Parts: sequence; structure tokens; C-alpha cells
Amino acid sequence: LPQHLANLAAAAQKEAWQSRQQLQAQRQEVAQLQEQLSRARQDGERWASALQRAQREALEREATRGAEQARQQELIRDMKGRLLELLREKDALWQKTEGIDTPMPSPVPRDVGLCARCRKDFRLLSRRYNCSRLCQGKVCHTCSVDVGKQGRCCLLCYQQRHPQAT
Repeated sequence: LPQHLANLAAAAQKEAWQSRQQLQAQRQEVAQLQEQLSRARQDGERWASALQRAQREALEREATRGAEQARQQELIRDMKGRLLELLREKDALWQKTEGIDTPMPSPVPRDVGLCARCRKDFRLLSRRYNCSRLCQGKVCHTCSVDVGKQGRCCLLCYQQRHPQAT
């Protein structure tokens, strides 16, 4: 019996030692898991902070973009208004100049070797024409208009005779 009790005690001691070893291993594992959990929480806090910062920056960019878009729309509105003003000015000036007569043709130049309008030399290949209207000047082909049986006349005389052609 004492031998049996000694065996049982030895087995209980061995089992207790193994239990302590298991308990110690589990405590180490719990400590490692707690350390991992702590690191995971820190990472989570860093990620949450980075997310908040990114959201704040996105909101700021959106606000800046909205302000820039509003400025551009205001500029477009101003430009359209200015365009309308300029068109009104143009129309007013056009109406003011509507009744102004065209200038009288300039007097015939003294030099008969030059065109009365563009002052180009008459050469062998550039023909001169006598204006058959008011000014009776000598003009080149470019500065004259064919008026049929009456011959050719300078552009100014033609425009005075036919104001709808201008």
C-alpha cells in the first residue's frame, strides 16, 4: 500500500508538474496574444487617424474645387456680360455710321504713270483704265470695276453709284 500510495503521489506530482508547464505555456501564449492585440489596436488607431486625415483633406480639396468652380462661373458670367456690352456698343456705332456718306474720290494724281488708288506703276503688262465716272482718274485693273458698255470705273466711284454692293 505505501508503495501504491507513493506511486500515486509521484503520478500526482508529475501531473501537477505537467499542469504547471501547460499553465505556464498558456500564460506565455496569452501574453503573446495580448501583445499582438495591443499592436493590432495601435495599427487600428493609426489607420483610423490616417483615414480621418484623408477624409479631411478630401473635404478641403472638394471645398477648394467648389470655390474655384464658383470663381470660374462668375468669370464666365462676367465675360458674357462684357460680350453683350461690346455687341451693344458695336450695334450703336454701326447705327451711328449708317448714315455717313462714303468719301468722295480723291483728286487725280498729277503723275499719270501711277494708279490713282493704289499708286502702283503702270508697266508693260499692267494696263491703265480711265475712270468713266466722277473722278476721271487713271486706275489699274485691281482698283477698277467693269461696268459694261460704259467701260471701267474706280472702286470708289462704283461704290458711290451702287451703295448696295458694299
